[in-house]
Parts: sequence; structure tokens; C-alpha cells
Amino acid sequence: MSGRILGRVVLLGLALVLSGEGAEAAPDVDRLIDEALVGSHRSDANKARDKFRHAKETLLFFGLGSDLTVVEISPGRGWYTEILAPVLRDRGQYYAAVAAVTEKTPDALKKNDADYRGMLAAAPELYGKVKLSVLQPGAPQVAPPGSADMVLTFRNVHNWAKAGTADAMFQAFYDALKSGGVLGVVEHRARPETSFQQQIDTGYMTETYVVETAQKAGFKLVSKSEINSNPRDTKDYPGGVWTLPPTLRYGDENREKYLAIGESDRMTLKFRRP
Repeated sequence: MSGRILGRVVLLGLALVLSGEGAEAAPDVDRLIDEALVGSHRSDANKARDKFRHAKETLLFFGLGSDLTVVEISPGRGWYTEILAPVLRDRGQYYAAVAAVTEKTPDALKKNDADYRGMLAAAPELYGKVKLSVLQPGAPQVAPPGSADMVLTFRNVHNWAKAGTADAMFQAFYDALKSGGVLGVVEHRARPETSFQQQIDTGYMTETYVVETAQKAGFKLVSKSEINSNPRDTKDYPGGVWTLPPTLRYGDENREKYLAIGESDRMTLKFRRP
């Protein structure tokens, strides 16, 4: 064996030792995300939103690995589920923490829950290993205590702030995570001077509110990113953030204007449980 080849072998072996990997090295998460993004299981409408949501960049910023236990909070209609579940299917574990449905739950939310569960059931090759946890009011548990490597929430904090449950939710995230685990938050971003009532009314939250709520639960802010920023978003619409796509609260009224703005300006925050 030549000296050059031997040197490469030694360096490769050292890299594997240092990374804790051997012959069964973790698949390339970049590749797995790319494959999920272009997969035929995703609708054209969902793919059209990729340019606003920057899923790959966001997930890599949070440190996603294919062998992690990851909890997504309130996955809605499953936009991120379509990406996370396939990436985690073979070596990791994906939890979807969904809202509890009761007789008092609005019909629209009941339908969303049924549609989401139907999506999972219709494609067992993609979603057969997904675990559902139900967010019970008052004392939510998103996964078994200390079991998760990562908890992710996308555009949900304003709902919890309005309901008065934000503290309980962030505490649930903390309880679910292992020591050193990551909490990733993406949320509509308000101007710093926005009052709390304005935040509730518009759906845009200040970074200060989100950071302080996370810190109250015990988290440490480790990094911020402008991956999901949108300088075209003026944040002064009569219908709040729901004026913009994808909701387009006012239908055809000024539709082209709001489509040109795109989805909201968003903070992207990475926290860690000590």
C-alpha cells in the first residue's frame, strides 16, 4: 500500500473514531432532506412554499440528524411531517405532538386532525413509524420525559400566548428533552416595541417574548438565524399575519400585493437544555 493511500486510510479511520461512527455511518442528512423535498408524496402546493420556509437550511441550522429522536409540536396539516418523517424513518424517531380533540373542538380543527391522521395512515411506508402524542390541556406531555434529542415548533407560539399556555408548553418541551437537547423555534416576528396585546392581535411575537418564555423554562439561547427573514413584510396589515399567504384572509382583495410580499418575516431561534 502506498504511503499516500495509507495516509488516507489512517485519516478516515481517525475521523470515524472521533465522530463515533464505524462501518454503519449515519446516512447523509443533506441527501435525505433533499430526497424528501422532491418526493412524490408532497403536493405541488406544498413544494411551492419551500422558497418561503427554507426547510433544509432551517433543519440543518437546528442540527437535525437522521438518527435523532425529534418531536414536532402541532404539525398542522403535515407540511414539515412530509420532510421529517422520511428523514428519521430508518434510524431515528419522529413524534408528532397533536392537539387534543374533544366535543368542544371547532369543526375546522377536528377536520385538520382527521386529515392529518389520514395522511399518516395512507402512506405507512413513509409514516408507519410516526408516534403520536396528544397535548392534554393544562399538563401537556410531548414525549416521554428525557427521551428527545430535539423539539421543533413552527409558527405556533402566538397561539399559546393567546391561550395563556405558553409557559406550560415550553416546560413540556424542556421535560421531554435530554440534557443537551435542542429546542428549535420558528415564529412570526414582531417589531421589538410591539405590545403584548398587539402581538396577540396580529400573530407577530417579539423575539424578547419568545426568548424570555424559553429561558423561564430553563433553556439557554445558543444561536439565531435570519434564514426565514422577509424584509418585504411590513407587519401592519388589518388582518394581522393572516393577511399574508398562505392564509390570505381577505381573499382576492389586494391578493397580488400580498402574494408579492410572500409569507411572514420569521425569527429562527436555537435553544439548548443544559
